[in-house]
Amino acid sequence: MQEKTQGVVLRALKYNDNAQIVDIYTATRGTVSFMVKFPRSRKSAMKSVLFRPLSILEIDFEYRPKSNLQRIGDVRFGYTYQSLPYEPYKASMALFLAEFLCRVLKHEAENGPLFAYILYSLQWLDASERSFSNFHLVFITRLTRFFGFYPNVETWHEGDYFDMLNACFVPVPPFHQAYLRPREAATIPLFMRMNYDSMRFFAMNRQERERYIEVLNAYYRLHVPDFPELKSLDVLKEVFS
Repeated sequence: MQEKTQGVVLRALKYNDNAQIVDIYTATRGTVSFMVKFPRSRKSAMKSVLFRPLSILEIDFEYRPKSNLQRIGDVRFGYTYQSLPYEPYKASMALFLAEFLCRVLKHEAENGPLFAYILYSLQWLDASERSFSNFHLVFITRLTRFFGFYPNVETWHEGDYFDMLNACFVPVPPFHQAYLRPREAATIPLFMRMNYDSMRFFAMNRQERERYIEVLNAYYRLHVPDFPELKSLDVLKEVFS
């Protein structure tokens, strides 16, 4: 069955000298793995530059339900980044987000609102000229809305603890160790109220930003099967230090 779709590249793994296995989160099929072969001809439209992490593509392919690896017929950029791959702070953030999305979307099915959110977010970051240091924190916090472990901030009261295991606020510490004390728990409603345009009004220092991303990483590890420690997190911390 021939299909046309948009997609965001999650990762590309070398298969041999002329081929890669590319995982792409698509608008119509969720996460799909493609075998991409690169002809030696310089005139070929199939270039490896198209499959850099977080590239936004327009893809024509034949979907074969019984195959683990699909094959792309035609591909082109669906959006051309102006700054994301080239500005050092944005590039390090993109490296982290690509690894994060690769893990969290590993088995994700088609989800139109989720795809639209990711697409809008990446384009917003690319177009932003300043005050984007908290972008990844807002993006990941609000992403929980799509995965069923969204913190219900309507129940939060000052002084509450946040039960990370059960994704809820509680007045006393739970009987397990996966919780945040009131001072850190209060950060979650703060970030849930933020959006990309308003986040510049919420000041955070480097230590607070690093601590919050560690909390988010631990939270996703509790709720997403096989979610690992992210290797690119140390790079992100170093760049923003």
